[in-house]
Amino acid sequence: MDIKEKILTNFPKAQFAESGDLTVTIEPESLRDLAVQLKNEDGFDFLRSLTGCDWGEAGLGVVYHLEATATGNHLVVRTATTDRENPELPTVCDIWKAAEFNEREVFDYFGVIFIGHPDMRRLFLRDDFNGYPLRKDFDESEELNPVPTTNEVIDDTTSVYEKDSEGRTLKKIRTLFEDDEYVINIGPQHPSTHGVLRFRVSLEGEIIKKLDVHCGYIHRSIEKISESLTYPQTLALTDRLDYLAAMHNRHALCMCIEKAAGIEISERVQYIRTIMDELQRIDSHLLYFGTLCMDLGATTAFFYGFRDREKILDIFEATAGGRLIMNYNTIGGVQADLHPDFVKDVKAFTKYMRPQLKEYHDIFTGNIITQERMKGIGILSREDAIAYGTTGGTGRASGWACDVRKRIPYAMYDKVDFKEITFTEGDCFARYMVRMDEIVESLNIIEQLIDNIPEGPYQTKTKAIIKLPEGAYYQVVEGSRGEFGAYIESRGDKFPYRVKYRSTGFPLVSAIESITREAKIADLIAIGATLDYIVPDIDR
Repeated sequence: MDIKEKILTNFPKAQFAESGDLTVTIEPESLRDLAVQLKNEDGFDFLRSLTGCDWGEAGLGVVYHLEATATGNHLVVRTATTDRENPELPTVCDIWKAAEFNEREVFDYFGVIFIGHPDMRRLFLRDDFNGYPLRKDFDESEELNPVPTTNEVIDDTTSVYEKDSEGRTLKKIRTLFEDDEYVINIGPQHPSTHGVLRFRVSLEGEIIKKLDVHCGYIHRSIEKISESLTYPQTLALTDRLDYLAAMHNRHALCMCIEKAAGIEISERVQYIRTIMDELQRIDSHLLYFGTLCMDLGATTAFFYGFRDREKILDIFEATAGGRLIMNYNTIGGVQADLHPDFVKDVKAFTKYMRPQLKEYHDIFTGNIITQERMKGIGILSREDAIAYGTTGGTGRASGWACDVRKRIPYAMYDKVDFKEITFTEGDCFARYMVRMDEIVESLNIIEQLIDNIPEGPYQTKTKAIIKLPEGAYYQVVEGSRGEFGAYIESRGDKFPYRVKYRSTGFPLVSAIESITREAKIADLIAIGATLDYIVPDIDR
């Protein structure tokens, strides 16, 4: 019995659609039973993405993208409530840990209350913010939400919503920190939080007992802005998400639009995109190396990483015109053909970079202080890595082979030979070593492609106005920090109805409380550095 037949047997009211992955729409009252079945019986242990949506008269709802890691099967689940005044859906955060922060995000932006969720607070916006900004009927006038001139009042309580025996919703108050707890702030101005991220940490001596994450200090509003832009215009915003994965982010959105619109890409473009993605990965990992070294006090190694990263930025600048925000990928191709010196410069860089890695390991990896600060610290099990959805180097350091380039090959990744780097320790040192070894694999990929770039157009001719067929589309790439996804809902217009980005850093931050519990306060710096999140990617 296949998954569709099994679901229909247990949930006869379920409705199915074929839009890329198999999609099932379920009533809210059956959602939890279906979720338990999918997780425990059918092996869907990885919640890839959770997206809140305002479908107008059809209600406020959620889209769950699921994967069974053992089989590679994918499934999309949709559910909605038509009660816009008091929207309620059951939580699934006890089934998939990744849902805890994602459901808080949906509550923050759409006002959907998840019954049974242990922490129904806003995640990004201030508690005194009025309304839910991603709803289609949101009042954007400044009178509703004037720019605040006072500090936000810290509330050490949260709400928990439950149903009583008669089906009524009861609101309970739960205390986050007791009066006798010693609570300190780390961030949002602390350099080792890698951006404006704030941790409230409860300590017992030097030992972390609780950690509460506050994310909302950037408010890029990229997903909201995209709803009023044409598809080509939305591309400009992706580089500003994870700015160390600008090529990857834009690649994912371009592929999503191209797949939906049926636009064919030349082989030359596929080669170029793959090489650029791998240069971007090395760029990101070199900055990761440098900032990790700085966080642990190794300033010499920090300069080594930045020195070598500059060589990649020079290559980017020659072809794309930018060093950080490149705006290079376009719908149907790339913005400009390769610089005449591109092949020569890339080959010179790969030859230069290999011996430098040995120097990195000599000066930092083998240092006794490095090993004492990272080995056995911040352990994340493989089971928890999957449960939280911490893909990329963090997941692979815990033994989870989660590389999108292997799982769902795209561009030229099924034509090149490379190893998926995995470790089993799941600690800070393993997370560090994954990135260092991945630099070698990226060099291998580039070397296999650089002398074989075929001739052909660098841009496919597209319509002046691009409209996607009505439907939902999802595309993923392997970003610098893991699986980056672009989700688009189209109503057949030249503007997207809903855009959601599956952030690579969001799952990492959601898991940090679990990873740091019972660690020392100094370990929080090493753990945060090796998780390698980028804050603008989180607060979209």
